[in-house]
This record gives sequence, C-alpha cells and structure tokens, in this order.
Amino acid sequence: MNEFTGKVAVVTGAASGIGLALATRFAQAGMKIVLADIETAPLESARAAIKAKGAHAISVRTDVMREQDVKRLADAAFDAWGKVHILCNNAGVSGGVGADGVWNLPLEDWDWVLGVNLRGVLHGIRHFVPRMLAQGEAGHIVNTASVAGLVTGATAAPYTVSKHGVVALSEILYKDLKARKAKLSVSVLCPGWVDTRIIESERNRPGELKPEGSAEVRISPQMQMWREVVRGLLKHGFRPETIAGLVFDAVNSDTFYIVPVQPDIEDALARRLEDIRLRRNPTIVPPEA
Repeated sequence: MNEFTGKVAVVTGAASGIGLALATRFAQAGMKIVLADIETAPLESARAAIKAKGAHAISVRTDVMREQDVKRLADAAFDAWGKVHILCNNAGVSGGVGADGVWNLPLEDWDWVLGVNLRGVLHGIRHFVPRMLAQGEAGHIVNTASVAGLVTGATAAPYTVSKHGVVALSEILYKDLKARKAKLSVSVLCPGWVDTRIIESERNRPGELKPEGSAEVRISPQMQMWREVVRGLLKHGFRPETIAGLVFDAVNSDTFYIVPVQPDIEDALARRLEDIRLRRNPTIVPPEA
C-alpha cells in the first residue's frame, strides 16, 4: 500500500504507547483516523491531540475482548468514512506472572490475557477484513504481537502464548490473502522492549477476571524485583514513535515481519531458531550473576 492521503486507518489501543504513535504517524501521512481504546479519558485526549494537528479523527471506546464492541467499532468506522484501508490490531496487556509454576497460574490470568491479546486480534480480523475485501482497494492489516511471540522465557506464560498465537494467526491470514490475490496484505509487529505502560495493564483488568487475593499477595518478592527490572528495560527501550515509523515503512513496502529488538534479544531469537533447526532441546540460558 503506497497511497495514504484521504485513506482511513483504525487503531486499537490508541490512547497511549505504540497505538497512539501509530495513529499519529498515519495522521501525518494524511489519513483519517479511528482511535479505539478501553480508557475513555486518555482516548479523548489522544483524539484531541491528533485533531489539533489538523487531522480528521474520531474515537470509539472499545474493549477488544468483547466481540460486540469490535463490531460496533467497525460499524462506526465504516459509517463515518465508508471505507477502512489500514487496521492496526494493537491493543494488548501484560499479565500472568508471579505463580510458582505455570500450572499454578489462575485461570483468570489466562482468560484476560488471551482474551485481549489473541481474541482481540481475531475479533478485528472477523469484523474488518470481509468489509475491507469487499472494497476491492489496497489495504493492510497490522497485528501487534511481541518478540515474545518468537521466543520463550520462564515467566509470563499467558502473554507469551497469546503473542505466539498472534504471530501464527497473522501468518495464516497473510497466506490466505495472498492465495486469493487480494489487494489486502498483512504485517506482524514483534518488538523487543518499548517505552510504554504495558506493565501497568492491571489497571484495565475487569473485576470479574481478577483472581482472589491482591496482586501483592500473589506476586513473590522475587517477582516484584523482576517487575522492577522489566520496568527499567521498558523505560530504556525503543520510543513508540520509532516503532510507528518502522510499521509505516512496512505497510508501504509490504513487509510482513517487523522485528525491532535489542542485541541480547536478537541473540535469544537466533538461539530459538537454531534449536528448532537442529531439533535440539530448548537452550536454557542461566541468569546473570
């Protein structure tokens, strides 16, 4: 896709972080923007900021876990401007850490993280792609995964599983569209550390999916230390604007894999791929002393 002026982009998780940066970058290219997020006040602030720069923008509060919300988002986008050319299934949460063994993770963690990160993407595909295909115009779907969709660690199992699912779903969608010779294409975004508030996702967890006991009780002191390390890595990670620029270039050049990662993560990715290629057991990297 190489024509952007006057086209329409829909971005979920658009109130902050990568989502807001994506919406801003597409607006700079002359696109009309539909911003979606679960947080009403930040969403309205994001819309106002984009409109203040001269872009056309509307906002739709959306909980991507709920298929009806995503359908309503699609209806609002097509009702407002008749077409959608870029869909960024970007909304995501972190979660599912702190248990002593993956088998002890509360089902609520699985339901919440998979519901947002994987089913949210699926809902977007189900309610936008058929209508985008019917347009018969060039378009692009960008699904935000993570490098956690390409490598595995010893924590955050629901997050890692959800992001592996997004990568697989995106690959299948890409192949399906190419086999049909559709004018739509797909990219999957798998970044390493990015300076966002994703570690604070718990603020948006619905009450019915909160396990018994406070997060402080469920998370061990060691895990609290790990969270602080992650907070620092995020703070020194890529700027969301940098990621948005890479996504824009990928849409323009029809590049599927967008994998901006730090050098140590690049090494982990190479080890994972080599483990698979050689059919060897997963490499266990000892923690740094």
